[in-house]
Amino acid sequence: MTTRRAFLAGLAMASLPRLTWADVGNPAFLAAAKSASGFVLHGLSEQGQSLFSLPLPARGHAACAHPTRALAVAFARRPGTFALVIDCASGAVLHQLDPPAGRHFNGHGVFSADGSVLMTSEVVAETSAGRIGLWDASGFRRIGEWDSGGIGPHDIKLLPDGRLVVANGGIQTTPNGRTELNIEAMRPNLTILSEGAIVDRAELAPEYHQNSIRHLALLPDAIACAMQWHGDPADPVPLLGLWKPGQAPELCPAPEAMGLAMKGYAGSIAATNGRIAVTSAPGGLVMVFDATGAPLASHFRADMCGIAAMGTDFIATDGLGAAWHLGEEGLTLLGKQPVAWDNHLIALG
Repeated sequence: MTTRRAFLAGLAMASLPRLTWADVGNPAFLAAAKSASGFVLHGLSEQGQSLFSLPLPARGHAACAHPTRALAVAFARRPGTFALVIDCASGAVLHQLDPPAGRHFNGHGVFSADGSVLMTSEVVAETSAGRIGLWDASGFRRIGEWDSGGIGPHDIKLLPDGRLVVANGGIQTTPNGRTELNIEAMRPNLTILSEGAIVDRAELAPEYHQNSIRHLALLPDAIACAMQWHGDPADPVPLLGLWKPGQAPELCPAPEAMGLAMKGYAGSIAATNGRIAVTSAPGGLVMVFDATGAPLASHFRADMCGIAAMGTDFIATDGLGAAWHLGEEGLTLLGKQPVAWDNHLIALG
């Protein structure tokens, strides 16, 4: 049932001019952070400078941007119970999205190509069964949901043909999301959905079934995924995978010393210009691979986690407030803010 408050908010939105990203300074990235005053969402320029800063009610994780309108959706750290639709021109919270009873948001979302539908990564709290929530982006009303094709979905990406790829992490947790229940039996997978129907799905080889698939980046002919290892910590397994739908996923090993340095944890991933960058905050480094998964370089920086494509290079953020340009020559400091950047840097382009 539509509440009076929601109805009035919808009328207000309809009567206001729909500002574009150009109207708010053309930010290139969105990033959650912790500041002295609390949790915030920043819009950043290509140089890593803050163009706007908006308060969040609790720790944020990732965000997603509307393809044309100056709207961002900020998601709580999983398991989360809020997603805020924010007018980035005024800083106003237009809507707070709440998952259905017994559900949690799982940190990520994406808009359809035309911006008409928001899709959110969710779990059934009791079982960790995955769902993709569907929201009408004209008023952010819940209009349906899809089965994600696995347990514990996390990142989701829209493919160029409009289908959705889901990183099902495979981990069942307690309803509060913090205690893992099925590490010995977990089965992560990559699933492609078309209008809710599973059209392709791939699992890792059995010896890697404890490699939770967490985050995604799109290459012209493959889907890259970053993973987090829940097996023997002394075993430096590959944390980067490449999947060409219709084939088995291919894992891409790093040099043993770098694999050990990453401590079984790949935090964020991005791809551009035939290169893939994968970060590890516990390891304090970012590794760069070519499009075949062959390692090219490793760069060390404490608490490095956020990474996004910037033209033919990358921009990265760390938990000490710094933004970095990452090119073939290595890391170059762009600037520093009085914040602790969180896990992700989300490109608007």
